[in-house]
Amino acid sequence: MVIKITNNDENFYKYMGKFFGSRLVQNQTNDRIYDDDNKEWYIYLEEDTAKAFVSVNKNIIKNVYTTKEKYLEEILNKIKEETNITYSIVTNSYLDTYEKCGFKVWKENSYKNFVTICTSKEEAKV
Repeated sequence: MVIKITNNDENFYKYMGKFFGSRLVQNQTNDRIYDDDNKEWYIYLEEDTAKAFVSVNKNIIKNVYTTKEKYLEEILNKIKEETNITYSIVTNSYLDTYEKCGFKVWKENSYKNFVTICTSKEEAKV
């Protein structure tokens, strides 16, 4: 099940607290996760435990993490239904999943551990 919350929601830290400052997440994604006030979080829950998440701020994906590809697929497909994602620089750890979900992906940028994605080619000027 995918839910959408912010850091003001009652259960936010119950679901997300363990990810902030996690070296496991940082090593897997080459990214640090912060609980910024302006982010909306799409979280995949299994038995009331977060298994994957994507944070979005003003149609830009900020953070991505998953324990299984299928969880991230569900989140990305839900996001695509709700909003048009513009130029987003995200971890390249899940490159195959972004492509599988129909995101436009630019690998020819100067980022070692990141790629640029969006839902529409016209949205990005890379």
